[in-house]
Amino acid sequence: MDPISTFGASRYAIRDLQLLRDADTPAVARLLAGCSVLRVARGQRVEGLHARLLIVLAGALGVEAEGFVGDSGLTRILPGESVGEQAVLDEAANLESIVALEDSEVLVIEPELVWQLIEQHNGVARNLLRLLSFRIRAANALLRRRQKLGEFYRQLSMNDGLTGLYNRAWLNDMLPKLVARARQDDMALSVVMIDLDHFKRFNDTHGHMIGDHALVTAAGVIRAGLRPADFAVRYGGEEMMAILPHTALPAAALVAERLCARLRESVVFDDMRLPLPHLTGSFGVATLDASRDERSLVAAADAALYRAKQAGRDRICT
Repeated sequence: MDPISTFGASRYAIRDLQLLRDADTPAVARLLAGCSVLRVARGQRVEGLHARLLIVLAGALGVEAEGFVGDSGLTRILPGESVGEQAVLDEAANLESIVALEDSEVLVIEPELVWQLIEQHNGVARNLLRLLSFRIRAANALLRRRQKLGEFYRQLSMNDGLTGLYNRAWLNDMLPKLVARARQDDMALSVVMIDLDHFKRFNDTHGHMIGDHALVTAAGVIRAGLRPADFAVRYGGEEMMAILPHTALPAAALVAERLCARLRESVVFDDMRLPLPHLTGSFGVATLDASRDERSLVAAADAALYRAKQAGRDRICT
């Protein structure tokens, strides 16, 4: 960074600077006359300017700081705009990382002079308040966007990419909470474990692409057969699960019967001459009781599922 002039000797006008707009007076001009104007080459970092206000006269600076970052990763500071106001007000070092995006000329205002301008000229104080208000609104908007994006990715990470059902990560996070809520409210909670029958043979016969289509079909049947308050989970491979809040064992068994029948009626593809055109499933049902936590609840449903498979599949057991 090379000093090339003072502001009083430069070709730039006070009225072009946002922070000094409505303060273009001879008194302000005299205060700024001795301020340095630096030339910063493209790609050069602006360093060593502790708690100083910088105003871009020509070119562009890029600023990267937490809460002050544009979509491109850098906030562009264009001619007439400033950076470093917060550092002056806090009497702290400039925390922003600043780099010249183009060959630039930068006006440097010492902190004592900034305070003098604020105290003596209401227009400068008003402009500073407007600027800080805009920065706060922009930072809040950015935070909201980040929160929404974070929630989107969090939800994305909780869903199975193939079927769209919730995945094991969701189950590990939510089932303990659902169990705790059921105990707190003294309400029933049931789990239905589902295993697609002979799915390995189905895959070997038709190939994995059709197998994936079958999984999507089965997931759609299960999702459509549940209430809005229920949850459908891909437990792993061809195993799925339905979680039924506020549902005791008799009602959960009826839900499993309905899902079993609908799965049997579903058609993966239309050519009935092909082997295994239908899907069937085995269902195991268990209900929360005083002796069970979330792990033993799933284990009980899994044991019931095993009994359904041992009894011939395409059926439910409790």
